Amino acid sequence: MASDKSGYIVAAAFIGPGTVTTASMAGAGFGFHLVWALLFSVIATMVLQDMAARLGTGTGKGLSDALMTLTENKVLRITIAALIVSAIGIGNAAYESGNLTGAAIGLDAITPLGTSQWAVILGALAALLLYTGKYKLIESVLVSLVAIMALVFVITLFFAGPDWSAMLSQLLHPQLDAGTITMVLALVGTTIVPYNLFLHASLVAQQYGKTNDDAALKTCRKQSVTAIGFGGIITMIIVATAMTAFYGQSESLDAGNMSRQLAPVLGEYAQWFFAAGLFAAGLTSAITAPLAASYAVCGALGKPADMTGRLFKGVWLVVILSGVIIASIGIKPLLAILFAQATNGLLLPFIAVFLLAVMNRKSLPATYRNSTFSNLTGAAIVLFVVCLGLYKVASLFL
Repeated sequence: MASDKSGYIVAAAFIGPGTVTTASMAGAGFGFHLVWALLFSVIATMVLQDMAARLGTGTGKGLSDALMTLTENKVLRITIAALIVSAIGIGNAAYESGNLTGAAIGLDAITPLGTSQWAVILGALAALLLYTGKYKLIESVLVSLVAIMALVFVITLFFAGPDWSAMLSQLLHPQLDAGTITMVLALVGTTIVPYNLFLHASLVAQQYGKTNDDAALKTCRKQSVTAIGFGGIITMIIVATAMTAFYGQSESLDAGNMSRQLAPVLGEYAQWFFAAGLFAAGLTSAITAPLAASYAVCGALGKPADMTGRLFKGVWLVVILSGVIIASIGIKPLLAILFAQATNGLLLPFIAVFLLAVMNRKSLPATYRNSTFSNLTGAAIVLFVVCLGLYKVASLFL
């Protein structure tokens, strides 16, 4: 299954409705004062995804498979498998509801059938694409949607005419206090997506196998950095568009007007531009989340990650059905989306620590193993995210 787009699929996965929603709220509420958190998140994503890519290239295995080799103790192996199935399998079911809801909000702004009805239709579309088992088709759809989404937001920003000097001034005056910590954590959680580590390692493993080929590794790493950087730029553009239209008015943003937040600038066309971008963001993540869950669960249970296999299909089907049900029962749309980002933030430190442990095993070829610099950088990322979480907890009691 040769391919050269796995990095872009990862970018498609993290630029979901949560990213659009969080970036919009950050821009409307804080302008560019919190862009430092986005820059940190993009760099951290590059570092962690690079480890996942090296793991897949060097071993020909996904992250779940690698985690199961950390110990021979049966009890610990069962515990690790249970954690993977619950954190990624069940967790992605919750995440899927946010993806479908976000895409549904976009479509409902264009054709008002109701977000519940659109969620069912989108869930069926995602299931149909995955059921084909044709990776190249899925890959092409995802990459095309990302391109559409990028074009939508670039055009929107161009016509919005942002205040570049104000953005630069705010960028040079970063904020981190009790009033901004929640949004900082949301920006981190929506960019550094734990399930992407499982997805990327599995895609690269299937793409290259256990090649021990320096050229393949170089190509994979270059693509990963380029794709994630591209995703970071899109996110920053969303922050800028929201800042231009609604800076200082974040309380007026909700699911009903988010897709029309640039109407004061672009008139009625802004609704269509933003809605199209939100739909593209939602559908890409609605496909990648169940795909990642299938790779993770199959690896944890020691089953082949075959897209045509029964277990593989069963996992993504359960994730999609769960997402459709949750998205259809009337939970407030933004609540579902932001809840998904919260689960990401909670999972990240644990998954990152596991990844660091795997990347230091002597069974991994030396070329692909973590260097001292990689270990220190990875540890610093985990420590910083944990400190942000502790700061958030402390701010609740102070």
